[in-house]
Amino acid sequence: MKLLIVRHADPDYSIDSLTPTGWEEAKLLADRLSKLDIKAFYVSPLGRAKDTASLTLKALGAEAEVKEWLKEFPAVVQKPGRPNSIAWDWLPQDWTAEPRFYHKDQWLDVPVFQNSDTAALYKSVCDGLDALLANHGYVRCGNYYEAKERNEDTIALVCHFGLECVLLSHLLNISPMALWHGTCAAPSSVTLLTTEERREGIALFRMNAFGDTSHLYAGGREPSFAARFCEYYGHPWQRHDD
Repeated sequence: MKLLIVRHADPDYSIDSLTPTGWEEAKLLADRLSKLDIKAFYVSPLGRAKDTASLTLKALGAEAEVKEWLKEFPAVVQKPGRPNSIAWDWLPQDWTAEPRFYHKDQWLDVPVFQNSDTAALYKSVCDGLDALLANHGYVRCGNYYEAKERNEDTIALVCHFGLECVLLSHLLNISPMALWHGTCAAPSSVTLLTTEERREGIALFRMNAFGDTSHLYAGGREPSFAARFCEYYGHPWQRHDD
């Protein structure tokens, strides 16, 4: 089975939709995805994700099932010496100082997460993903999946960067902290995972491509800057953290 995780196109957060650039990105994405044989679409309930998916769905004459757990990861934490903020955006000097953040089984043991609803929200996303995959023939068993009904279907999830990292952390069995801070999926990018069943009935999702934006370059566009910070401090136009 193939799993596509698609980040929404360039967002206009003030109206929970897309910027004019975002709509252009969504069109190029639709040109790409409409050429694929996608069996099922699942989408976040938030407007920017639904709008991104809408052009692909229209091109295919298809519908998407809205999944509440695909909305942007909503956990909020009290970081030491800083105001309450989202759980998945930390300054490098803060999160890298905690060794447990790098460990797939220990990152939630850190007090800042223990004193929040992060663990419950993380579990709800993982449970939602596993229930969806079970419906498509792959049942979670420890750190891998049992191939109950093996197939070559392609399914697509249209969601958000922070949430995408939660999905990947579960599928790849790694801490989301490294993904939240060490990767960046540009708006409208496509991440591809494919099952490998090297022994009968035992499947693992392997990431073949992360944050691919080839559809944008094919359409003569550079990826949008959303989700990134400045390449160097003091850059004249790239986003800073102050």
